[in-house]
Amino acid sequence: MELNIIDSKKPLSVSDEVFGRAYSEDLVHQVVNAFRAAGRAGTKAQKSRSDLSGTTKKFKKQKGGGARHGDYRAPIFVGGGVTFAARPRSFEQKVNRKMYRGAIATILSELARSGRLKVVENFDVEAPKTKQLNARIEALGGGKTLIVTENGSQNLFLAAQNLPYVGVVDVAGLSPVDLVYADNVLMTVDTVKKIEEWLA
Repeated sequence: MELNIIDSKKPLSVSDEVFGRAYSEDLVHQVVNAFRAAGRAGTKAQKSRSDLSGTTKKFKKQKGGGARHGDYRAPIFVGGGVTFAARPRSFEQKVNRKMYRGAIATILSELARSGRLKVVENFDVEAPKTKQLNARIEALGGGKTLIVTENGSQNLFLAAQNLPYVGVVDVAGLSPVDLVYADNVLMTVDTVKKIEEWLA
């Protein structure tokens, strides 16, 4: 298949395996969920009654004093343990390499079909000016924009810092979550070729 290059009459030939795949909602959903889950710390911890220090001596007689209690570490008392206390855990979900790459290719294919994947020869700014970058993005469609470039200058990264709806990444930093939540994805020709090499 071919992708149109903005401001160029010559289209870019790309692989159908990467930019022409059928959309699989189940695959994308699983990979996006796994990616987000992997970012969770899972470090929450609470103390149950067995983790607390202090005496376990029964503080009152069993009968004749109202409710029956064993010790003050019971969850019913202030300073007692937590019922079903949280423990550190991992939220990691198993996603193999083939599934991950397949999901990226599926998302890119859907972006290309819907016209949300923009390809340019080069993309940069002359100075680290947010106003200049914002004007160029608005000319290309605006909205939440993800810029994927291998040759981005420091000026481009600095100009994008103050735009909350604009992200700049290279191929190594590309994630399924960034692709899914972007209204438009802007790529340079070199980036498209590198992605093809990665996903082929």
